Amino acid sequence: MDTFDRRKLLQIAAAGSVLIPVGHSAFAAAAGAAPGGKRLVVVLLRGAVDGLNVVVPHAEAAYYDARPTIAIPQPGRDGGVLDLDGHFGLHPALASLMPQWRDGTLAFVHASGSPDTTRSHFDAQDYMESGTPGKKSTADGWMNRLLRELPLPRTPTSALSFGPTLPRIFSGPVDVATIPLGKAAANAIPLDRPLINAAFDQLYTGDDSLSRAYREGLESHKKVMKDLQSDMMAADNGAPSPITFGEDTAHLARLIKQDPRVNLAFFALGGWDTHVNQGNGEGQLANRLRPLAEGLASLATNLGKSYQDTVIVVMSEFGRTVHENGNRGTDHGHGNVMWVMGGGVAGGKVHGRWPGLDTASLNEKRDLAVTTDFRSVIAAVLAGHLNLTPEQIGTVLPDAPAGDLALIRA
Repeated sequence: MDTFDRRKLLQIAAAGSVLIPVGHSAFAAAAGAAPGGKRLVVVLLRGAVDGLNVVVPHAEAAYYDARPTIAIPQPGRDGGVLDLDGHFGLHPALASLMPQWRDGTLAFVHASGSPDTTRSHFDAQDYMESGTPGKKSTADGWMNRLLRELPLPRTPTSALSFGPTLPRIFSGPVDVATIPLGKAAANAIPLDRPLINAAFDQLYTGDDSLSRAYREGLESHKKVMKDLQSDMMAADNGAPSPITFGEDTAHLARLIKQDPRVNLAFFALGGWDTHVNQGNGEGQLANRLRPLAEGLASLATNLGKSYQDTVIVVMSEFGRTVHENGNRGTDHGHGNVMWVMGGGVAGGKVHGRWPGLDTASLNEKRDLAVTTDFRSVIAAVLAGHLNLTPEQIGTVLPDAPAGDLALIRA
């Protein structure tokens, strides 16, 4: 690598705290021009975000019947959804993205997801990152395969992964630069009120049957909640919460301004496994959606002219049940909503075929059905934005179904 290349690389690293793995493929042809000047940013919401409370079918009575305490109120009501098209509305915590919806650079694909019906976070995330649902033997991730299909030259900053370790989606023979974010904050969920518990503990200290039943029930409750918290932490798979996402997207925007040859970037955000106290217009889900939206909106702003050459895809491993559970949360489901955002996106529209929420239309009579394979969404972006051929898309996403989504403007 010549002196100019080394100096440029040090500037990029200083701007973004980039840790670049040493490998011959990462440093090949570092002085070349950007391949096409287009870039793709993928954000994976680990834990399965509740898509029905992200893009809300507020025109359907079945939605409100199924969620008496966590449904987002209809447009115009206190804490109500932000109407998109008369049928769907956006969670009010996502208000900072309404300018992108109005200017036609934000779209959604509802009832999208994996054809594999697993409710395991580990398996579902693996399939979304490998791009081969139901096939565990795939060795590499689809973004690493994509990197290999992009035009040369490849630079040390062609692909950036934000997180402490290289994710499954970027695993493969081509080296990827990583930007560590540190350990995610592990905030306890306020499931119990200590003062109330202490009062009951004093009341039931005796050896009578009622006191024994209380203590046994309390221990069972603690065990269930401990197991539930453990499951929710495992669902995050080490991903940080979205609280500092705005700082991370500002980081990415600076890197792109420093070196426009960045083609791919990936973020993973945790905290979306809302089995308990999910909330509606406010609460646990809103507290995560708000910084996510603000981070995406600031990325669009900070990219400046580069936003026109950028597409951002937000996805999650599966959705959540249509009906709320007894803990005012939702359990593992199936269909979800994907977000597609960027200068060339055919936005201002909810794409995909909406199956409805009547019982006969639900998957296994409990979940939103999947009518659009997540790979069809990605393939539409690869074709329309990155100009990949059908053969190249087949390499990146083997066995992906043909789709007709017009997500990118011609």
